[in-house]
Amino acid sequence: QVQLVESGGGLVHPGGSLRLSCAASGVLYNTDTISWSRQAPGKQRDLVASITFNGNTNYADSVKGRFTISGDNAKNIVYLEMNGLKPEDTAVYYCRRQRSWPRPADYWGQGTQVTVSS
Repeated sequence: QVQLVESGGGLVHPGGSLRLSCAASGVLYNTDTISWSRQAPGKQRDLVASITFNGNTNYADSVKGRFTISGDNAKNIVYLEMNGLKPEDTAVYYCRRQRSWPRPADYWGQGTQVTVSS
C-alpha cells in the first residue's frame, strides 16, 4: 500500500508562486510514475504534469513554461513548482503515483487547495 500526502497549497495573488509537495510512504518502486492533476469546481480532473522514473517530464499546454515538476528520490517527495499563477489555476491539486510493475496499481493523495485571487 502507498500513502500520498500533499501540502503547500494556499491563497496567492495572480502572478505569484507556490510549491506543492507530495510525500510518499509505503511500498515504493523507483519505476513508478508520479503526476499532479487538478480539479476545479464543476470540471473534470485534468493532468497537469508528470515525471517518470528516469526523469522524463510532461506538462499540460496550459502550464508549460510556468510549472516545473521534480522529484527527490532520497526523500520520496515530488514537487510542483508553480510560477506566474493565474486565476484559472485555481483548483484542488492531487498527487498520483502509478505503476505497472510488479503489478498494476494507482494511488491518489487527498488533494490540496490552490486559490489564485486578488
